Amino acid sequence: MNFLNKLVVLFVSSIVLGFAFNMFLLPHEVLTGGVTGLAMVFGLLSPINTGIWLVILNIPILIIGWMKLGKEFIGNSIFSVLTTSIAMQYIPVIKVTEDVLLSAVFGGVIAGIAIGFIVRFYGSTGGFDIIGLLLTQKRDIPLGGLIFGLNSVVVFISGFVFGWDLALYTMASIYITGILIDRVHTRHIKLNLMVVTDRGEELKGELIKNLIRGITVMDGQGGYSNTERKVLYTVISRYELAIVKPLITKVDPKAFVSISETVEVIGNFRR
Repeated sequence: MNFLNKLVVLFVSSIVLGFAFNMFLLPHEVLTGGVTGLAMVFGLLSPINTGIWLVILNIPILIIGWMKLGKEFIGNSIFSVLTTSIAMQYIPVIKVTEDVLLSAVFGGVIAGIAIGFIVRFYGSTGGFDIIGLLLTQKRDIPLGGLIFGLNSVVVFISGFVFGWDLALYTMASIYITGILIDRVHTRHIKLNLMVVTDRGEELKGELIKNLIRGITVMDGQGGYSNTERKVLYTVISRYELAIVKPLITKVDPKAFVSISETVEVIGNFRR
């Protein structure tokens, strides 16, 4: 996906996230997690809009991310945070439904899908997303589950400030958001990739250049045709599949490709 298309996805997802906040969660004082949840608390308790607090609280975390996760990622994250913040200035804070549970559920679903796409296209909403991504580089755990654990602190703050009924709704919303992030992001899911091709060296070079993955190359022979071919084997993360499929098609449209989900990876695997 080219840079312009990536920005469009980040832009639309960030605006959708603003809708989830202003039209489902904030009107009922149901929070989302992490730094965004803290921004909601400050926004509800002060005259300063939640979007402004979102920017202020994210500044130190974005600086850390700039040093650890790279300029492109943090640039995309800043773009996403600013887009959400600006959108929240113009999207009215209104109740789509009077039912708090429905708002918590649908707000969590919409927020999870939006955040999942933002993370999938190499960005974040700042806050605990960045902290979670830093930790997933060291441990092979689902991002959504990790963010849910980090965000649990917001539930306790919500309980003390707004009451424990709303805290439980907040917990439900955060849990749903975490599930949807994993469904869309899918980075923790690993796939076995096997390619049988007549253009082994060229394809190997392209995969290494674009994936930064180790690849095992084996000699193969067609059982029917007796034609000599190369067999390439590697393990990739689920989100890299979007890169791999068009790359293989471009190099060798006639390649035989087998993709299967793996249960566990042990050894030197870049996470």
